[in-house]
Amino acid sequence: ILRQDPNARICILHEDTDFGRDYTAGARDVLGDKYAATVREAVYEFTDASIERQIVELKSTGCNALIATTLPSLAVQAIRKVNELGWKPIFFMNTISASVPLVLQLAGLESSVGLLSSTHIKDPLDPAFEDDQGVKDWRAWLSKYLPGEDLRRPSYVYGHNAATVIVQVLKQAGNDLSRENIMRQATNLRDLEVPMLLPGIKVNTSPTDYYAVQQLQLMRFDGKRWVRFGDLVYDE
Repeated sequence: ILRQDPNARICILHEDTDFGRDYTAGARDVLGDKYAATVREAVYEFTDASIERQIVELKSTGCNALIATTLPSLAVQAIRKVNELGWKPIFFMNTISASVPLVLQLAGLESSVGLLSSTHIKDPLDPAFEDDQGVKDWRAWLSKYLPGEDLRRPSYVYGHNAATVIVQVLKQAGNDLSRENIMRQATNLRDLEVPMLLPGIKVNTSPTDYYAVQQLQLMRFDGKRWVRFGDLVYDE
């Protein structure tokens, strides 16, 4: 956002939970003392059926950048309402609500053009991975165990990646499957390559750092699919 507009006025819509507050914490890390003057927040409860009121309120503040951290059903509402209001902010959607079939199609593909998000997984429909062996193996796995399912559903890639890591943990554990040893191995993964992670991203954990993936790449929706751009971003 700041690269596009160093003086951006930022709105953040988030759930009133630790999940939502993690995003405001990230923005505070970047903006520091400027956060209070730069950011306007709007919250919703996990049980809320609508977030349209919050979208209207945020637009009225005059901000020109919106970070929406919502569950998929509310993300559909957010995209629709922003479009209905004729609002054209720099619009970031959190990763879990970036699914084309589950969110963007329902919100309207035309309404979603230009939407920004991030990813650390390979999109099996990305032409860049047409000849990628990891994607080929993943397609074969999906065809065998989930025939006829929509390749665009990111949960299938996430699940496969998680299972791949679990297999590695079990291999490292050997014959000792005690909880203590499983935790020891799970927190000692070193440069593990997972076939459906983006090139350059590897899994690393330690006894003091459980975050297995700490890199991502930005992407923009072009009306048909997400298009990745820029270099990998590192969480330092």
